[in-house]
Amino acid sequence: MPAASLLPLFGSAAGPGTLGGPAGSGSGGGGRKAAGPGAFRLTEKFVLLLVFSAFITLCFGAIFFLPDSSKLLSGVFFHSAALQPPPPGGQPRAPPQPGGGPAAAAAAGGPGSLERIRADHERALREAKETLQKLPEEIRRDIRQDKEKLLQDARGRKEAGAPGLPQRLFRQPVGAVGQEPADPDVRQRREKIKEMMKHAWDNYKRYAWGLNELKPISKQGHSSNLFGNIQGATIVDALDTLYIMEMKEEFKEAKEWVEKNLDFNVNAEISVFEVNIRFVGGLLSAYYLSGEEVFRKKAVELGEKLLPAFNTPTGIPWALLNIKSGIGRNWPWASGGSSILAEFGTLHLEFVHLSHLSGNPVFAEKVMNIRKVLNRLDKPEGLYPNYLNPSSGQWGQHHVSIGGLGDSFYEYLLKAWLMSDKTDEDGKKMYYDAVQAIETHLIRKSSGGLTYIAEWKGGLLEHKMGHLTCFAGGMFALGADGAPSDKTGHHIELGAEIARTCHESYDRTRMKLGPEAFRFDGGVEAIATRQNEKYYILRPEVIETYMYMWRLTHDPKYREWGWEAVEALEKHCRVDGGYSGLRDVYNNHESHDDVQQSFFLSETLKYLYLLFSEDDLLPFEHWVFNTEAHPLPVLHKDDGNKEENQK
Repeated sequence: MPAASLLPLFGSAAGPGTLGGPAGSGSGGGGRKAAGPGAFRLTEKFVLLLVFSAFITLCFGAIFFLPDSSKLLSGVFFHSAALQPPPPGGQPRAPPQPGGGPAAAAAAGGPGSLERIRADHERALREAKETLQKLPEEIRRDIRQDKEKLLQDARGRKEAGAPGLPQRLFRQPVGAVGQEPADPDVRQRREKIKEMMKHAWDNYKRYAWGLNELKPISKQGHSSNLFGNIQGATIVDALDTLYIMEMKEEFKEAKEWVEKNLDFNVNAEISVFEVNIRFVGGLLSAYYLSGEEVFRKKAVELGEKLLPAFNTPTGIPWALLNIKSGIGRNWPWASGGSSILAEFGTLHLEFVHLSHLSGNPVFAEKVMNIRKVLNRLDKPEGLYPNYLNPSSGQWGQHHVSIGGLGDSFYEYLLKAWLMSDKTDEDGKKMYYDAVQAIETHLIRKSSGGLTYIAEWKGGLLEHKMGHLTCFAGGMFALGADGAPSDKTGHHIELGAEIARTCHESYDRTRMKLGPEAFRFDGGVEAIATRQNEKYYILRPEVIETYMYMWRLTHDPKYREWGWEAVEALEKHCRVDGGYSGLRDVYNNHESHDDVQQSFFLSETLKYLYLLFSEDDLLPFEHWVFNTEAHPLPVLHKDDGNKEENQK
């Protein structure tokens, strides 16, 4: 309370010439009359003023800082004010005057202001108590997350149009378009595959436009919780397939949807792995093929939203992330809260390109740190277990697979080396060391002469091979050129043997499409023996290996095997509303699962199209494919200099 308002309280006994009287009063105009016997002297007034001020300070300190102050406020001082009706005529009360302090503001603002003060006070107490209960590493993690959030908020406030991105002169990489096949039969088959793409796309557009995937039997949209509330997975996944198939109108409408509707500002938990390979990968490849700036902008925007996943004690990212809050966690079933090798190991290609396109090194730094953590660990028999705890930095259970949970980690070691224009020596060494351990401990040959890759569980082999593992045939062949000179032919041969085994897994079913997993025990070879392994969900891995083997050997059998798959897809998976997976490939009659997966357009049809294209379309010396078949250009050593010279 201002001193000027307190003085009159103590000046009532003073005469007209005292301090409480009018200015300039008293005899002689400048003296002060003696006070009467009942009046206070100036020093006494000053002492009383100090006492009263201290009392007021003490009261309001108790009101605002004691835990039960809200009861004191509402029940004593402002009880009557809270019951006052609003002024007549509905006019608002006058706002508090400046200089009145928080108490005056609270009193003038009425119950609403008091409630806000009480809520703020109690929230501060709760936050302080929670902070005191946390471990030091948790407090440091929270600080890092807050910093990341501030950086992201700052980026988000920048102008639209490519926020914070450096100007970049677009130069389309070699091989974004290719020549027509010279052989008319091959050309005709390629046109058929393009027609399949059009059938899949048109039905998605008709029945599920803007949603993630299509249910082709029930003719409606299908959504997976892998993407949270992010929509348009099929659109983003199909962009590069539409481009290389020269489906220009479809590509244009897909680009317009991305520009107007693709939104990452959602409060939802997503799979970091799936969103990275489908959305980030799809946007990056669409940019590199077309040069449309919207794809670069969206890719970097999404990449920034994935960065909080790395806020763990080791920097090994969480599997799941709420992209609004930045809170991450792992799958509850994954070996005591572990991160999964194939998930945190399948970010490298995309994040290196995010740094390349954004000028921000943080993306590449995050994935290079994963390498450092892995290189510090002992590997059982030279193998990489599928589970790694992101807090302790130690392996979970010792389960090793080149199929699900492990597969694309090995693929990305090789492709990181290739994408670096063969300068990433660390990636190269990790890959070839891993292949040596895989050959020694996992690769076996059946009594019928089929080469397969078993799974390793704590030192014991499970003689099972998944459809996902069939990608490895193409990987071994692609890596043959970098193997020691005496191993080059061996790696090509190993790829061919895996391709043959996977073809047998198709050929030994009634529908000529492969099961999810097949076994080599109990007297069976390359056959699924369990009901939950007999389904086919339009997977691409076998056709992927055919494509690599064709490009690297030009053996015509790979095109023939690919065409067998086309005929089987048309006979058993094509329906009026698109393409559907199958519940049992050994049955005489189709039982459709009613899902057209986004990767059918991104991978299966793209690999088929490339299998029947000339080698000048996306040539391997200039492109690598991410694990969702999105082509990313090799970062040639002189690319940076060329860009600088052309600016």
